[in-house]
Amino acid sequence: MESSRVVLSAKQKALRVNMNHDLYGTFAEIGAGQEVVRHFFRAGGASGTIAKTISAYDKDFSDAIYGIEESGRYVCEARVKKMLDHEYQLCEERLAREKHPSKRYFAFANTVATINYHKTIEGHGWFGMRFQTAPNKPANTIIFHARFHEPDALLQHASIGILGVNLIYGCHFLYKHPNDLLLSLYDELDKDQIEIDTIQMNGPDFGDVDNRLLSLQLVKHGMTDAVIFSPDGRNMQAADVLYKKNILAIRGSFRPVTLVNLDMMQRGLSMFSQEKRVEQDQIQLLFEITLNNLKSEGDIDEKDFLDRADILCSLGHTVLISNYQEYYKLIEYFSRYTRKRMGVIMGGNAMMDLFNERYYRDLNGGILEAFGVMFSRDLKVYAYPWQDNENDVLIRTDNAPIHPRIKPLYDYLMFNKRISDIQLDDLSLLDIFSVEVLRMIREGREGWEDMVPRPVDQIIKKGRLFGYTGPAPTSGPDLADAALLN
Repeated sequence: MESSRVVLSAKQKALRVNMNHDLYGTFAEIGAGQEVVRHFFRAGGASGTIAKTISAYDKDFSDAIYGIEESGRYVCEARVKKMLDHEYQLCEERLAREKHPSKRYFAFANTVATINYHKTIEGHGWFGMRFQTAPNKPANTIIFHARFHEPDALLQHASIGILGVNLIYGCHFLYKHPNDLLLSLYDELDKDQIEIDTIQMNGPDFGDVDNRLLSLQLVKHGMTDAVIFSPDGRNMQAADVLYKKNILAIRGSFRPVTLVNLDMMQRGLSMFSQEKRVEQDQIQLLFEITLNNLKSEGDIDEKDFLDRADILCSLGHTVLISNYQEYYKLIEYFSRYTRKRMGVIMGGNAMMDLFNERYYRDLNGGILEAFGVMFSRDLKVYAYPWQDNENDVLIRTDNAPIHPRIKPLYDYLMFNKRISDIQLDDLSLLDIFSVEVLRMIREGREGWEDMVPRPVDQIIKKGRLFGYTGPAPTSGPDLADAALLN
């Protein structure tokens, strides 16, 4: 359901904050001037809102205030957290509660870098807000990462100012409705201007917020095309997970994870780790679920999504939710962060789709353009065999039913060893399908337990996932058990 909230301009929002005399706090901005706080100065009545504003632009001054970043990166999550910790603590220390009994303290911080002069590096930044919703109440914290897509630094400066105002206003007036708060970040902004790819909401007023669902909303609402969250459910910035890594991805519904999924992952990972240009300690394995897959039965079912995520996370895996139905878009996304060898594990349907021209009709260069994007990178495809029951034949790369028009391209990739077979010993695994396992779980039929890896069956029963209604196990792992199959 669409939100019925009234959309205000940045000036109107700043003025409303300034006119609320219970709101009082500090602004700390690094990297692009004081683009946010200027809205509050210009709106009028700022003396009742702003306790302090600071722009620690010089690195040495910034280090003296907030400490040195060991990573050497200053536009990072760690920096904005240190800024919030420091500035909010100063509010509590310097603003005596006896003198301000009704004040709700807050600290806003950002650390940003706009597009460079030669336009070779896009701008990006971290934004954070720590705020009370009642005097003496513990503070909440919202932190998000944004990428700036406008081609001019001045345009990015203007967007940064509006984005910061939207965050501050949303924290004070929309915190009871987290989804509305999320959507409000784009008030007066276009999704072509700014991409929000990471967000976390934590604190007493966000106790019911599942940050994995917030990640899903980012993709669902077109705020970004992909989000990554870690086994503990934290929405992670892609650069922190993928930078200079050997990325190996496996796409699926994982509804639920089956023995086939696990076998594909384990065998593909074993082959990938033995490649010459792959460093074993730099491999990042991703379980990818596409938005299209999540919509396979209509609109997105959040409970269904969380059931899948709960199992993958409980097994210690990193999950990628993307809007990249075509593989070339996924590889292009990975290429933002690494030039090292990448790998994709594919089943039979995915392999056939990869070489189906109809998926590339919107490209001027068709399938050749898409494959140019994919295989101009250092990419390996690992193909899992599948059973053609109609013709009673096992399909591998040497007898895959590739259209004659595409066969020369396929042969070229095979000759250059860009596609490799995953060898399979137990052919009975090919009779396991996630759709059938899901149906058996929902219908209360027996036998599905033998089609999923241990301890997934126990996790499903204990958590009553995927519509399971049978008896709960008396013992066994639950969702708190991590990295059981890593």
